[in-house]
Amino acid sequence: MLLVGNGTVITRDAGLPYLDNGCVAIKENVIVEVGDTQSIRKKYPAAAFMDAKGKVIMPGMINTHMHLYSTFARGMALKDAPPQNFVEILERLWWRLDKALTLEDVYYSALPVLIDCVKNGTTTIFDHHASPGVVRDSLFILAKAAKVAGVRGSFCYEVSDRDGEGVMREGIRENVEFIKHANNDQDEMVRGMFGLHASMTLSDKTLAACAEANAGTGAGFHVHTAEAASDLEAGLRQYGKSPVERFVSHNMYGPKSIAVHCVHVTERDKELLKETGVNVVHNPESNMGNAVGCSPVLDLMSRGIRVGLGTDGYTSDMFESYKVANILHKHHNASPSVAWAEAPTMLFANNAGIAAEYFSRPLGRLAAGCYADVIIVDYCPPTPLTKNNADGHILFGMSGRSVVSTIINGKVVMENRQLTGIDEREVCEKARQLSRKLWERF
Repeated sequence: MLLVGNGTVITRDAGLPYLDNGCVAIKENVIVEVGDTQSIRKKYPAAAFMDAKGKVIMPGMINTHMHLYSTFARGMALKDAPPQNFVEILERLWWRLDKALTLEDVYYSALPVLIDCVKNGTTTIFDHHASPGVVRDSLFILAKAAKVAGVRGSFCYEVSDRDGEGVMREGIRENVEFIKHANNDQDEMVRGMFGLHASMTLSDKTLAACAEANAGTGAGFHVHTAEAASDLEAGLRQYGKSPVERFVSHNMYGPKSIAVHCVHVTERDKELLKETGVNVVHNPESNMGNAVGCSPVLDLMSRGIRVGLGTDGYTSDMFESYKVANILHKHHNASPSVAWAEAPTMLFANNAGIAAEYFSRPLGRLAAGCYADVIIVDYCPPTPLTKNNADGHILFGMSGRSVVSTIINGKVVMENRQLTGIDEREVCEKARQLSRKLWERF
């Protein structure tokens, strides 16, 4: 048994949201009790004790849209002219990179970022993968990397027509085989979804094949939706429907599905998002970096649509994504009064709700019965920290690199900034060797 105490505890549990000097009691992979440090230590005298030394104890962060495979693009120079729009970004960067990946590349592009997740306090990710040259076993390789790093994850393969019917069929098979495998994973560290790229790269025939293949798996779809204006325009031009309307017509949206981005959505689309109960995931840094626009997530949330927060591969630091979500909507709406409530709701409440669709125990909370995903953050508040202003302290005072210890599924994977059971330098050296070779092939 492990006790994590002697710290300021922010639980995200409505029944006991905050403790000045609190302690989290962990048995195996589950939290059994949260209370004041003195009482918990007295109750469990034989338990090991991790002393937070006055630091902040919080639930681990959840990232509901990630691209681990994008790692090898970091610092890479393009050989073509700089992209001028979103389609050119796809064609000149991502669709060339993903084709060049080997299975070894898949593993070593994932592992450094998973380590970075641990170091930034991100304990659960929902990843969206593409490697058309090596589709088969790619999700299993990602799951292997996640287990080595100790990170909880959901993985899917993005089916697309852009590489031909053979690759498309392989993508369908990889999704289905991995979902079935993950459903039988007893420790629940790994789950599967059915990945799709985007409406503009998927024919109606392919969507029908994906819907048929996924029937009965219990998994939802994870798909980029109306990220750029080009996606909306292609749907209307080719099919007379928006991307949202196309996915709804194939019964792909529901509470277990993720519609990523939703930047260019119509009024009718918003109604359908609400009616189907699909989860929208906002990726503010990615949308800004790709210059595709600002998703109307404040409006979506006002309609009762559950909107989570992701990074789209831009970062492993959810503290960073939280900060950008807050300021992007202030800037876009020319109003300093917006997004104060919506940004933390996306990160803390809604990401936990999305994760609950896949993992049987609650995540994102420190309370009895929840998975033991706990982080300790080195933060000494210069002003009073209370249950009513914790979000403001996190927003302005903390970052991923403030995380000193990370516990996932009851296992200490980092303590006092020291990783346990994995050599980061060795992993990154191997990744550099492989990425250099990929750059030569790119």
